[in-house]
Amino acid sequence: MSATDPLLQPFRLKHLTLRNRFMSTAHEPAYTEDGMPKARYRLYHGEKARGGIALTMIGGSSVVAPDSPQVFGNITLYKDEVVRWLAELADEVHGHGAAIMIQITHLGRRTSWSRGDWLPVVAPSVVREPAHRAFPKAAEDWDIARIVADYAAAAERCRAAGLDGIEIECYGHLADQFWSPATNRRADAYGGSLDNRLRFVLAVIDAIRARIGSAFILGVRMVCDEDWERGLSREEGIAIARRLAATGQIDFINVIRGHIETDEALSHVIPGMGTRSAPHLDFAGDVRSATKFPVFHAARIQDVATARHAVATGKLDMVGMTRAHIADPHIARKVAEGREAEIRPCVGMGYCIDRIYFGGEALCIHNPATGREATMPHVIARLSGPRRKVVVVGGGPGGLEAARVAAARGHEVVLFEAADKPGGQLRLAAGLARRREILGIAEWREAEGARHGVRFRFNTYAEVGDVLAEEPDIVFIATGGVPNLSFLDAGAELVTTSWDVLSGVAKPAESVLLFDDNGADAGLTIAEFIAAAGSRLEIVTPERILGPEVGGTNYPAYFKTLSARQATITLNLRLEKVARAGNRLRATLYNEYDKSRHEREVDQVVAEHGTLPADELYFALKPGSRNLGEVDYDALIANRPQTLLRNPESRYVLYRIGDAVASRNIHAAIYDALRLAKDL
Repeated sequence: MSATDPLLQPFRLKHLTLRNRFMSTAHEPAYTEDGMPKARYRLYHGEKARGGIALTMIGGSSVVAPDSPQVFGNITLYKDEVVRWLAELADEVHGHGAAIMIQITHLGRRTSWSRGDWLPVVAPSVVREPAHRAFPKAAEDWDIARIVADYAAAAERCRAAGLDGIEIECYGHLADQFWSPATNRRADAYGGSLDNRLRFVLAVIDAIRARIGSAFILGVRMVCDEDWERGLSREEGIAIARRLAATGQIDFINVIRGHIETDEALSHVIPGMGTRSAPHLDFAGDVRSATKFPVFHAARIQDVATARHAVATGKLDMVGMTRAHIADPHIARKVAEGREAEIRPCVGMGYCIDRIYFGGEALCIHNPATGREATMPHVIARLSGPRRKVVVVGGGPGGLEAARVAAARGHEVVLFEAADKPGGQLRLAAGLARRREILGIAEWREAEGARHGVRFRFNTYAEVGDVLAEEPDIVFIATGGVPNLSFLDAGAELVTTSWDVLSGVAKPAESVLLFDDNGADAGLTIAEFIAAAGSRLEIVTPERILGPEVGGTNYPAYFKTLSARQATITLNLRLEKVARAGNRLRATLYNEYDKSRHEREVDQVVAEHGTLPADELYFALKPGSRNLGEVDYDALIANRPQTLLRNPESRYVLYRIGDAVASRNIHAAIYDALRLAKDL
């Protein structure tokens, strides 16, 4: 397969030979420390190189100037100290046979004046970007000259560090803010005609080349169509691509389609769960045909089959599988070794990128080793000690992960699951058709567990006797939770849970009041499901916004349905109680700001308030366990094995994980399991 697989063929870029066609495009995981790509950053990209990738592009939006301050942990290229850290990172990646490049940029209006050194935000014109909310100043002549010089100085630092190349970011940032009619309203030499609008980026390219010479690889990641009536057209975008290629100064084009000034727009540039695969691939192929130039591209190319098609049909030279490599950094190695079926799938949840926009670091929803390479393994090591008997109760994400990891270690594992299939609450989320990809989290773990010999016992509601009959050495309780209605003062028995609706136990009524103070995907999932069913829906929340835990690339899809179905959204009210009102229900709502109470009469009240732990089995087993259920948090945090011994006469150690502990999320449950099971 290696000899004929298009993805495994090398690609020559100038003097550089890339060993295959897999790449990770530039993105910022917010792993920097003081703007520097130190150990965490190095290990994250080093893992992809170890996994066989040809090219990892680091530093999404690495900034070249102080008036382009960090907004999500960007690398600060305007400081000389960055050279040391980039050099260590380059050595790590090169040591595993991969190439490494970096994206450089000036953010323009896509940042905030209240960060960093509190300098004014600069843009071609005074046009505010809604996403980052800043009102920019129009760049003066001295601003332009200064920033052009900053680009050149940053490029020189990258070359000095031993990187293989750089790309200039021209999508949503200063360079293409000059290109776009939506953001450039200038009447001087930098506005109006296409020649004028290109003047800034051509000056940047010339200055970089003058500083780093002609041999160093230089490319652009550019928007070739803003897909926006007021923005850059497809015709002008491809014309710009042709012009840049014709300069002889650049070596590749990394194609983007769409604009990113709002979250809704960004959700189409970085499409997520429920959208079609590779929506901009054909367009990228058109750019390649029009320019006859090396073209890279990434946008929801999640699976190897699509990536292979992209190269085999001549649409792309290098395939960006960026989020897919966050889920599994060893894709290339598994393809080369004929192990495609073992690739951990990207399910498109967008947890990685959405955490960035909340001010957190990038984490994969179901690979807790990503970004934690210093402490968590991507490949589970076989045990060197005695083989143990491990019993897992619960087939949700946490239980499946505990079973997978324990079995991969070499232990004998049996998993009890009350349902006829694994997945737990994932199967409820998949009740919304648009989110069915989420089942990939469970399906991959079931397949990997089976490959390692896990014995699955479905349709089995395990009790104490069932567990003890297995004579276990280690027991994981991963029984999840049950809907929590304990917040109500009265009427809990009249309330329909989100689980009831998504599972099909209860159908959405004609008029529905949905109360959601959880604020996460669960609430918006049930809201979309009810709205799509045709109900007259009012969503009530005590929050000041709807879905505060749902990130910028995810909430637009929910809001699209809620808007189309004319759902009513009411903020600042908390559900207190529910009572019967004839054949309807009366909900009492409280506003804590003006201390007022309000009533609604509806056919159905649905509540989303997280879960309460299903912990009866845990507490029944706890007295007979060696550790009495205790977890040594100091050891857990320090990444040491658990060694607590509280009841020496017992045979088994007992742990509970995921929602069986407290209502959290998928990542938390899987991380619980990996932390405890990897050292068994």
